[in-house]
Amino acid sequence: MSPTVIILFLIIVSLTLVITYWASKRTQTTGDFYTAGGGLTGFQNGLAISGDYLSAASFLGIAGSIALFGFDGFFYSIGFLIAYLVVLFLVAEPLRNLGKYTIADMINARFDAKKVRGAAALSTITISIFYMIAQLVGAGALIQLLFDIPYSGAVLIVGVMMTIYVLFGGMIATSWVQIVKAVLLMAGMVVISFLVLLHFNFNIGAMFSEVKTATSHGADYLSPGLKYTDSLGTISLMLALVLGTAGLPHILMRFFTVKDAKTARSSVVTATWIIGIFYVLTLFLGFGAAIFVGESTITEANPGGNMAAPLLAEAIGGEFLFAFISAVAFATILAVVAGLVLSGASAFAHDLYGQIIKKGKASDQQQMLAARYAALAVSVLSIVLSLFAQYLNVAFLVSLAFCIAASANLPVILYTVYWKRFNTAGAVTAMLSGLFSALILVSMSPSVFSPVEGAALFVGDPIFPLTNPALVSVPIGFLGGYLGTIFSKESDVKRYAEVKVKANTGYRETGS
Repeated sequence: MSPTVIILFLIIVSLTLVITYWASKRTQTTGDFYTAGGGLTGFQNGLAISGDYLSAASFLGIAGSIALFGFDGFFYSIGFLIAYLVVLFLVAEPLRNLGKYTIADMINARFDAKKVRGAAALSTITISIFYMIAQLVGAGALIQLLFDIPYSGAVLIVGVMMTIYVLFGGMIATSWVQIVKAVLLMAGMVVISFLVLLHFNFNIGAMFSEVKTATSHGADYLSPGLKYTDSLGTISLMLALVLGTAGLPHILMRFFTVKDAKTARSSVVTATWIIGIFYVLTLFLGFGAAIFVGESTITEANPGGNMAAPLLAEAIGGEFLFAFISAVAFATILAVVAGLVLSGASAFAHDLYGQIIKKGKASDQQQMLAARYAALAVSVLSIVLSLFAQYLNVAFLVSLAFCIAASANLPVILYTVYWKRFNTAGAVTAMLSGLFSALILVSMSPSVFSPVEGAALFVGDPIFPLTNPALVSVPIGFLGGYLGTIFSKESDVKRYAEVKVKANTGYRETGS
């Protein structure tokens, strides 16, 4: 075990713990715990959003996918980036204007019903857990590689640390850990990309020429079809990636950490620039790993390819760069899982406990205590589930969370803001039909069943052919909302008029 690796890990972990301690002193109310008191600037929140979004899937999973599958691996980068246009133009401003702490608050601005809030909380918790599994798988693989400890032990280490951030620091700690992590991650990406291009004298054409002979795929490496041979499956994946971001609870929560909709838009613009640059650089990481590390070494370290980026850092930059990139990857995972735990805990404490069980009469202390218990429960459940997903690519695991978000949350958000006739029955039907169709189809897909032993969770023939079911589950979510509305006699046109004004202007009546 390298002393350099240990020292850099300890420095970054210590830095995040110092931030958590500082934040704990400033977390006094539920507003501080859930949304950092709405006190972040647009630039700060943009950095935090990019820190939240650039997860283990982006850093470890996409680099590995590009290294192993070339053009097909880059699909993730394209989909994740384009997704922010949907967020910017359709979701960010109305969400900030209508909501307070969670997605359910935004929906309940129009439908003040417990069943709507309950369905939204269920969806949020489910998505958070799916997304968190991916982060913990990446963390387990990373710590296992670096410190040669069992995968289960590595997952427990990350699980304990992410829980500490949320329990003591809330959104203030989570935001600043994400900001620091985003800066470190971008610095690492730039350095690795520079070193890769330096090898080719900054001739990108030469890099493309060499990568054609660097893998067993030959020239096909630069053509589509290595991994995604089914066109419908590819479309389904891209649909999940492009639409899923606009329904991810831990990303949408970030719009409540700023003071108004204008600052929320500024946050998205800043995040889009950072994320765009990052995803362009993943190409150099993937190609560099294929050339300088090699397929066999990458898959030997982790069958899903999740260790391609750290191995590339070691190959071109030596022990120090390897240690730095590994420590940044660890910080990346810690920051993202903290945000996920917080979104799940907020859904339980604020929506289920505070608004449904306590009927809006829970004190700040009661809500914060409930949120901390919920954080423990979400963490434990995610850790247990991640133990069974060790050999799955983390980018793929995240795409499933995106699928659920696009199927369950996005239809309700868009209908709430843009459809006059939409009602309570439609909101509940949309969320539940999207959520359960995605879960059921995934459970019958090649992601879960495969005739090849070790390729999926279970050995057997899949019933549903698509690895990612978004092509079916997203339309089901929208259709569920439509049918639930037209077959219900409920109507609240006056409430819609109020919501439309608030969504576009942010205006609220005094005392509301």
